[in-house]
Amino acid sequence: MEELLTTYWQPVAIVASATVIGWLFDMFVFARLKGLADKTRWASDDAIAEALHRMPVLWFGLVGAHFALAQTEISASASDTITNLLIVAWILSITVAAVRLTTRMIKVYTAREDNAAASSSIFVNLARIIIAAMGVLIALNTLGISITPLLTALGVGGLAVALALQEPLSNLFAGLQVILSKQIQPGDYIKLEGGQEGYVYDVTWRNTTIRMFSNDLVVVPNSTVAASAITNYTSLNAQHSVYLPVGVGYGSDLDHVERVTLEVAEKIQKEVPGAVHDWEPDVSFREFGDSAIDMLVVLRADEYASRFTLRHEFIKRLHARFAIENIEIPFPQRVVTVTKESEQDQA
Repeated sequence: MEELLTTYWQPVAIVASATVIGWLFDMFVFARLKGLADKTRWASDDAIAEALHRMPVLWFGLVGAHFALAQTEISASASDTITNLLIVAWILSITVAAVRLTTRMIKVYTAREDNAAASSSIFVNLARIIIAAMGVLIALNTLGISITPLLTALGVGGLAVALALQEPLSNLFAGLQVILSKQIQPGDYIKLEGGQEGYVYDVTWRNTTIRMFSNDLVVVPNSTVAASAITNYTSLNAQHSVYLPVGVGYGSDLDHVERVTLEVAEKIQKEVPGAVHDWEPDVSFREFGDSAIDMLVVLRADEYASRFTLRHEFIKRLHARFAIENIEIPFPQRVVTVTKESEQDQA
């Protein structure tokens, strides 16, 4: 035991010292660089700092292991084995850093694209799988394990797997098609063909998740989304027109009605949160209805969800203003004319 300690205390001390230096570097130098990155407007440096967090500890330890190996008298075969293992450790650690960096850079890119939510996890997961698979294959090749038979087996087995997993693969490619075509993006407000509506929360490799106003989540297979008719209220412009039908009595002064309604609409447009304040509302008469002269008021909301607030405030204020101005909002009614012939028939 004493001979073992005498032989290996120096390499162990080198590895431990290098690891401590890496920890100090991460705690002070790297933390300082991360603080500087937080103060800049460039989001990519924050992503790099987050991806490399704690990695210097491992890398300094591996460098120490290389120096320790050079100072240790062992057989050539053992030295080669340990060297290969250290190279594999380098490959796997760099793979981990690459996965962390790639996922964070994807989020930075999607933020530049003005997405309201986080990036779709389908791309994050695919990036993780591809980079991890490449790192593992390189590590196996470094250990002397031929990856050619493995790739051949994967190619032959991939056909059988594809046949057995037609539905999951269909959802995967449908999700990629939906995202890449930008039909819907996380943060968009959409309405499904079945009537469900809400904000797109995420698009995974299998499902699209929609958060409704009730805070419930609707999970829809990607293949169903790709094949359905979907109304996207925010893909072109987040602003949304709010159409409000109003009916007034046939005895009303229509010029007066138009002026009063327009005044109320203009105040709504300028004062209510969620309204586009520089938008000019529109008031137009549409038709002679059964019991009223129908008109249409058009307001503008800054997003689809704000239409509820605008509709609420407009109905409340217009009703109060019509009461002050003695403008009648008639109940639905029909005029029935009874002739003498009909009275005789009833008798």
